[in-house]
Amino acid sequence: MTADGEQPVAAAGEEMHALVERLYPLCRSITGDGVRATLDIVGEYLPLQVHEVPTGTQVLDWTVPQEWNIRDAYIADATGRRVVDFAASSLHVLGYSVPVSATMPLDELRGHLHTLPDHPSWVPYRTSYYKPEWGFCLAQETLDAMPDGAYEVCIDSTLADGHLTYAEHVVPGQVADEVIVSCHVCHPSLANDNLAGIAVATFLARALAERTPYFTYRFIFAPGTIGAITWLARNTERVTGAPPAHGGPPARAKPSVGEEPGAGGRVKHGLVLACAGDRGHLTYKQSRRGDAEIDRVMRYVLAASERPHRINEFTPYGYDERQYCSPGFDLGVGSLSRTPYAGYPEYHTSADNPDFVSPEAMADTLALCREAFAVLDGNRRYVNLSPYGEPQLGRRGLYDALGGRSDTREAQMAMLWVLSLSDGEHSLLDVAERSGLPFATVAAAADALHGAELIKA
Repeated sequence: MTADGEQPVAAAGEEMHALVERLYPLCRSITGDGVRATLDIVGEYLPLQVHEVPTGTQVLDWTVPQEWNIRDAYIADATGRRVVDFAASSLHVLGYSVPVSATMPLDELRGHLHTLPDHPSWVPYRTSYYKPEWGFCLAQETLDAMPDGAYEVCIDSTLADGHLTYAEHVVPGQVADEVIVSCHVCHPSLANDNLAGIAVATFLARALAERTPYFTYRFIFAPGTIGAITWLARNTERVTGAPPAHGGPPARAKPSVGEEPGAGGRVKHGLVLACAGDRGHLTYKQSRRGDAEIDRVMRYVLAASERPHRINEFTPYGYDERQYCSPGFDLGVGSLSRTPYAGYPEYHTSADNPDFVSPEAMADTLALCREAFAVLDGNRRYVNLSPYGEPQLGRRGLYDALGGRSDTREAQMAMLWVLSLSDGEHSLLDVAERSGLPFATVAAAADALHGAELIKA
């Protein structure tokens, strides 16, 4: 631990990688025991509130599907040898496969097999959530080595009424206004997409809890798409400030003049974490609005950190930012990843394994999140209480308080900039951007000026 009680980020990287390795073998999907087992493990790191939503529940324009569970699956040759074995990797079965038990010739079986000819040693990840189907995923080189003949195929799975499972963890803040941090928990043995996101979210929650943040942070661990939609359907008043319309989609609270969209609800900002552990540069995808405060904060922090990075415009495709940013909700939610989805060859294949992600990359993603949320938490608007001429700082002991600091000149300039722009319209982030001074220095200056009763929030 550091002197202020925080865990060093590098050490957290090793622990996050260990969590990825532990979660990797589990067979996850949009419902089922794999999701529950995943949340049980995360629950060893964080107290979670787990929610079970029954099959058939209407959630916005969707319906919670039947629950899928699988015990075993294989393709066996005439000698009984398992050529493809679910026990070796959860990727080997088409996600949500209906049960099958049959013997068939290879020519007939081929229609149910998925491979990657361009990467013959890799196994693809494929699903069929909303269309009854069955199938296997295997390496092309395995298929090439299978002679003609009869094969026994078995998928011991169930599709039955059950539940969709998701979980939340809340880090209480000084105010009830919320920042949501969301990651999906539905992918099976894929380390970067999205076990690294789960790990970073888990350790980010722990880091925020080490000190009381300004905002309340709500961490959402949910299956992709249907999970986020379910959460939104069950939290419309929290999000919009208005209850759902009877028998239909949520009512939308109209913002007052000058108020940001969605400002009537408690959720003020948000971030989706995905693909958080590969060795690529950090990438931030902006919210649908493009000018949300989280967008400004992420652009500022990435630029100020001098990390190589990319800023991408919003598109209505990707991860669950597209649900939170859908026009009825229009939340200020961006997405942080390293290499974005489908941007690396290993994406949705068996090559996305624990060796593909690194402790250093996950630690860097975690550090960036902590830096960004420090800015988000500290970004205030102030009013100068002595706006006519420059107030005398020396007689208030403000200059003396800077004595001996290596950044005395910066700290003095920060005070002057804060006083100059404390008009109720400009935020501390505006001050940092306009002055070119570090945000932490600007925030410290504001604290000092507030303590001297020269500005008020």
